[in-house]
Amino acid sequence: MQNIRNIAIIAHVDHGKTTLVDKILHTGNQESGELILDNNDLERERGITILAKNVSVRYKGTKINIIDTPGHADFGGEVERVLNMADGVVLLVDAFEGPMPQTRFVTQKALAQGKKVILVINKVDKPNCRPDEVHDQVFDLFFNLDATEEQLDFTTVYGSSKQGWMGPDWKTPTSDITYLLDTIIDKFPPALQNEGTLQMQVTSLDYSSFVGRIAVGRVHRGTIRENMPVSLVKRDGSVIKSRIKELFTFEGLGKQKATEEDSGEIVALTGIDGFEIGDTIADFENPEGLTPIAIDEPTMNMIFCINNSPFFGKEGKFVTSRHLRDRLFKELEKNLALRVEETNSADSYLVFGRGILHLSVLIETMRREGYELQVGQPQVIIKEIDGVKCEPIEYLTVDVPEESAGKVIEYVSQRKGDMLLMEPKGDLQHLEFEIPSRGIIGLRNNILTATAGEAIMAHRFKAFEPWKGVIPSRNNGVLISGEMGTAIAYSIDKLQDRGNFFVEPGDPIYTGQIIGENNRQDDIVVNITKEKKLTNMRASGSDDKMRIAPKINFSLEEAMEYIQADEYVEITPSSIRLRKVILDETERKRQEKKLVG
Repeated sequence: MQNIRNIAIIAHVDHGKTTLVDKILHTGNQESGELILDNNDLERERGITILAKNVSVRYKGTKINIIDTPGHADFGGEVERVLNMADGVVLLVDAFEGPMPQTRFVTQKALAQGKKVILVINKVDKPNCRPDEVHDQVFDLFFNLDATEEQLDFTTVYGSSKQGWMGPDWKTPTSDITYLLDTIIDKFPPALQNEGTLQMQVTSLDYSSFVGRIAVGRVHRGTIRENMPVSLVKRDGSVIKSRIKELFTFEGLGKQKATEEDSGEIVALTGIDGFEIGDTIADFENPEGLTPIAIDEPTMNMIFCINNSPFFGKEGKFVTSRHLRDRLFKELEKNLALRVEETNSADSYLVFGRGILHLSVLIETMRREGYELQVGQPQVIIKEIDGVKCEPIEYLTVDVPEESAGKVIEYVSQRKGDMLLMEPKGDLQHLEFEIPSRGIIGLRNNILTATAGEAIMAHRFKAFEPWKGVIPSRNNGVLISGEMGTAIAYSIDKLQDRGNFFVEPGDPIYTGQIIGENNRQDDIVVNITKEKKLTNMRASGSDDKMRIAPKINFSLEEAMEYIQADEYVEITPSSIRLRKVILDETERKRQEKKLVG
C-alpha cells in the first residue's frame, strides 16, 4: 500500500502554475526545463495551459500526484472533471493582482466539491506586491463562495516560483520549496482506501498511435489489475463487458507499467473500447456506475463550413466536408464542453463552445494539422427561461491607467455593461462590470486601442439573464475586392484615403474578399488589381514615390470578433482571410433587397 496525495493546482492565467510545477518536479529529482508541462505548440506560444496534465513526484516516502489545470474559464470543462481526481487543491494567487475572475471560477468549483485548500501567494519578489491584502481578499472570496468553517481555516504559504522558494513568511525567503511539499503532506488527507468491488471514473483521455485511446482516472474503490475482465458502465446506464490490457501509473513526467493498483491511485489503462469521459470502469460481475460528471453549458456557437472560396485546396491537405466532419466529431471525444450539430447543409456544422478562446484554440489546432475551413460570426446562445428570452451575462474586470478609465467605461456602457465597482489598485484603476457575452465580442480591440495597449481584461460567465437589447455592432464598413488577381501597389496607394488595408502589394486576392476597412459606415467595392498605364511620355508630378501604410494583421481571435453576420473568416494552414458569404456583388445586393422587402 502506498502513501499517496492527489492534488490539483488551480490559478488564474499567468499567475505561475506551470512554473511552480516545474520547480516541484525539479525538487523531486526529475528532469528540469522551462514550462515542461506546456508541451503542445499552442500552449508554448500563448503562454497558457489548455489541457489538464498529470505528473507525480516522490518526496519523503510519499507519492504526490499533481494535476496541472488550465486557468481560463473557457476551458472550465477541463477543470471540472479533473477536480474529481484530487483530494486537495493548491490555490495559487499573484501577490500583486490578487484573486482574479477566473481564480474565482475554478475556486468555486473546488469548494463546491468540498475540497480542502492550501493558498500559495506567489510572486512576492515583485515590486509593489501586497501579500497581506491579497490574503484578506482570498478569505473574503472564500466567505462569499459559501466555504465551510474548515475550508475557511486554510494554510497560507508565501514564495516565488521563479526564484524557487516557498516559506511561512513572505519577508524571509527560504532556500527551496520543500516547505510547500511538507505542508501538502501535512495538511491534505492521504488518498482514501475504499474496500469493495472495482469502481473507476474516466476523467480524461490520452491517445497513442500504437495502442489507441487510453483512459485516465482515479481508482475510486477496490483494486485494478492488468488483464482484468471489467464492465464499462456508460452515462445512460448501459453496460459493456471488456478487459483491461495494460495498466500504467504516472511517475515523474512519464507513465510506468504497473500490475495492480489500489483505490486512491491515478492510473491510465488501455484495451477498453468505446469509453467516453464520465463513464465508469466497474466490476465484471456486479457493475456499479458512479455519478456522471456534470459540465457547464456552452455559451457560444459558430458555423464551421468547408472552404469554398476561389483559393480552396491551394494550401491545406484536408478540404472536404468528410474531413471536417470526422475531425469535429473526433474532437468531441476529449473536449467535454464542446457540442457539434449538423445543419441542413452537408457542408456546414454548428459548433458550440464556452467562448471565443475555446473555439479559436480548436480552429488553430485544426489549421496546424492541415485543415482548410471557414467560420461564421460567433453567436451567443439564447435560452427561454420561464417564457423570458435570456442571454449569457459575464463578469468583466479591467485594470487600466487612471487617465484611460473614462474611455473604458464609455465603451463598456455602449455595449450594455453595468459598472459594479471602481477602486484604485496600485497605480491602476480596477473596474468591474456585468456585461452580456455579445458585448465582449470585439470589445478587446477597442479597449486596447483606447488605452494604448495598457488594459488588462478578464471575464467569466455569470449566468443566463434577461435579454439586454440591441448592441451596436462594428461602426465602419469594409472595402471589398471587385476583381480577382494580385494586389498592386499603385492601386492601393491611390485608394488609401478610403480606409486601411488588410492586404499588401503582391498578395493574391479574389472577388468578394474583404481587403480593408472603410472610413465610412457603408461597404464599398474597389479594384486594387489595376496597374498604372505606362506611356512613353513623362509628366511632372505623375511619378511621385508611393508611400503605403503597412497592412493590418489580424490574429485568429481578432478576425473572429471583427466579422459581421454576412461574412466569413477563411482559415488555411498559411493564411487567414476575411470574405463576404456571397462573393458576387450583384447577388449580394439582390439578397439585401429580399431581406429589406
